[in-house]
Amino acid sequence: MRSTIAQRNPSRSPSLPGLSFQPLRWLGLTSRTATRLAWSAAGLAVLLALWSVGTHLLEANVPLAASLAPVATFQSLHELLITGQLNSHTLMSLQRVLVGLLLALLIGVPLGLAVGGSRILESASSTAFQFLRMISPLSWMPIAVMVFGIGDAPIYFLLTFAAVWPIMLNTAAGVRQLDPKWLMLARSLSATRREVVLRIVMPGVLGNILTGVRLAIGIIWIVLVPCEMLGVSSGLGYYILDTRDRLAYSELMAVIVLIGALGFLLDGLAQRAYHHWARTPAE
Repeated sequence: MRSTIAQRNPSRSPSLPGLSFQPLRWLGLTSRTATRLAWSAAGLAVLLALWSVGTHLLEANVPLAASLAPVATFQSLHELLITGQLNSHTLMSLQRVLVGLLLALLIGVPLGLAVGGSRILESASSTAFQFLRMISPLSWMPIAVMVFGIGDAPIYFLLTFAAVWPIMLNTAAGVRQLDPKWLMLARSLSATRREVVLRIVMPGVLGNILTGVRLAIGIIWIVLVPCEMLGVSSGLGYYILDTRDRLAYSELMAVIVLIGALGFLLDGLAQRAYHHWARTPAE
């Protein structure tokens, strides 16, 4: 009976609903991914609407608020990108992020391996590390300038100080979660300490390290902008100060939007690296 109805009413045929997802298959998207993208787009639309309403309400008391509106902001962002005015500043900021992250890895991973592999060292250093971790990296700015002078050196110090803790703590947690049987098997096979670290420990804690890297990128990206206001003449943080001094508020908002977009992309790259390591599809 149902098959007869389906034949008489092709629009209700159970095979037709699947056709609605044909364009998604052409794009390589699943229905679940498409739904998530739709909800993300809806959330961004709501954010843009709130942004537009907020600037409109501010215009009555702050005439310059019109320069902060979405239309003016995206027009300025388009002009800045087309003319290439932000290229050097963006590349310099990304370079500082990369250097700070690499320094944090060089310091944080060995420390995490040592702390995670020794209960005595963990007990002796836990309080000191937690104390240092709770100090805001920005509070070190005057001391960093006094010690390293004006330039990139204090910025690298502050970014490294901010990023080293999530990497170190996640690495130590990964070492503690290793299966002791793996280490016992390695010792029974007369493996050297270097072989144990490279063949067992590092592969076993790589997921924790990548998690720490993702957290570190978020912290570095937040700390970067105020750090680039330390007397340097390049970077997105410096450009924000420059737009403020020129009263170019639409450009200021454009740089803020760019900072958010770049941070989102960096976090996405870190997430993809983790998914690739875990051999699970990135959603």
